Amino acid sequence: MERPGPPVGFPFVAEPEESDTAETAEEISEQQAVRLGKRARLIAEAANPGGGAYPVTLPVTTTIPAVRAEWGHLAADEASGEIVGVAGRVVFQRNTGKLCFAALQSGDGERIQAMISLASVGEESLQRWKDLVDLGDHVFVRGEVVASRRGELSIMVDDWAIAAKAVLPLPNMYRELSEESRVRSRYLDLIQRDQARRTVLDRAKAVASVRATLTAQGFIEVETPKLVTLHGGANARPFVTHSNAFDTELYLAIAPELWLKRAVVGGIDRVFEIARNFRNEGADSTHSPEFAMLEAYQAYGDYHTIADLTQQLIQDAAVATNGTTTVTWADGTRYDLGGEWARISMFESLSAASGVEVTPETPLSALKALAAREGVEVKHEVHGKYVEELWEHFVKGSLEHPTFVMDFPVDTSPLVRDHRSKPGIVEKWDLYVRGFELATGYSELVDPVIQRERFVEQARQAAAGDDEAMRIDEDFLRAMEFGMPPTGGMGMGIDRLLMALTGLGIRETILFPLVK
Repeated sequence: MERPGPPVGFPFVAEPEESDTAETAEEISEQQAVRLGKRARLIAEAANPGGGAYPVTLPVTTTIPAVRAEWGHLAADEASGEIVGVAGRVVFQRNTGKLCFAALQSGDGERIQAMISLASVGEESLQRWKDLVDLGDHVFVRGEVVASRRGELSIMVDDWAIAAKAVLPLPNMYRELSEESRVRSRYLDLIQRDQARRTVLDRAKAVASVRATLTAQGFIEVETPKLVTLHGGANARPFVTHSNAFDTELYLAIAPELWLKRAVVGGIDRVFEIARNFRNEGADSTHSPEFAMLEAYQAYGDYHTIADLTQQLIQDAAVATNGTTTVTWADGTRYDLGGEWARISMFESLSAASGVEVTPETPLSALKALAAREGVEVKHEVHGKYVEELWEHFVKGSLEHPTFVMDFPVDTSPLVRDHRSKPGIVEKWDLYVRGFELATGYSELVDPVIQRERFVEQARQAAAGDDEAMRIDEDFLRAMEFGMPPTGGMGMGIDRLLMALTGLGIRETILFPLVK
């Protein structure tokens, strides 16, 4: 037996008993067989010339949210005099002798009651409803908008039709799906859970806000290749594939950076892309092998101006989704994204937290000793990697408010300009929000001679076993040799932006994440 969940505003629905449990596989199989039998009956009774169980179109005149907005003020037992045709999914039903009740749910989760009475539809139609309609079905109803005796906004149905049959039963609407089930069957999650629908809407609003903010500042949106002959633009392991047409090995793009910089060379001074990136690395609460990334480049900007832009992008997105820069996460926590965000030095903050002065001149042996003392493992014997891993160990966990961590080691940032006054450091920042890295920004390296030297060093690290190191991209170097203006650039994960705005994990902010 199916166990319906209570629709909003239905006072006559009892709470489930403690013994209420999810359907077994056998019960689901039995229900499926019954529902398929009803589908067969619909086909046999279909009046449409082409046959089939469901009509191609129905005379829908409005939506459930629109009806609630216009007629939500009706008092108990009051009629509107307006006839409407609406469609929705049946998420609750109760059949009695001469009157059937159903809650119809629209895609955004709004619900309205449908009342199918003997007096309004006749004996045959009422019996067909009882015989054919199940929880999960999409149905069309036509009738007058009224308020029931209990004050529930309703459609007094005079005609109805099944728009689509659910041949599998809905999950128990009283209980949330497990996180694993939500991720694997997001379509059920969207039917059942308000938060899932809100997250989709919030993401759409945030992305629209990002585009609006950038467009208002003269940025042009472009598209760059996702199948590339050489991966670059980030330190990451790529996915490898093969093109039959070209008989060559290709990579899924790990970042659009080198292509967007080509656009800057070509004269598109302010350019951005919201790209799909693919990185063949681990998956956890903040990482996904496939993800959406905003990258933006501004000629004659630097890492300070691009930090200002990034702060505005995030604060504008917060207002777009929450109405204020103080966002409310899914667990009820409030988090302030407003004001001016702190900017701290990586080397200075590491020195203060560790009690050991760390500079670009600190010997590698001293960094290795400090890492050993703290139990910090570093995969590759590169000075900058030790600095960054030690910084994460000592400082990262203490960053409660949004913070730009400025000035990174030169040997881990091959695409970044040397600091204008500090040797051994580059003009790069990482933005930390909620304890994770949300965005990164550079004063971009625009000298092709130095860029070639950096690529050569990256190739050396790749040969030494660093599978995240970049390769030498001769076409990109050739583009730079035609002259690239001073430029500020940034990258921000869209999925992580939603994490900052909603407090959710990355698998919740991606509509259909990759899972094993």
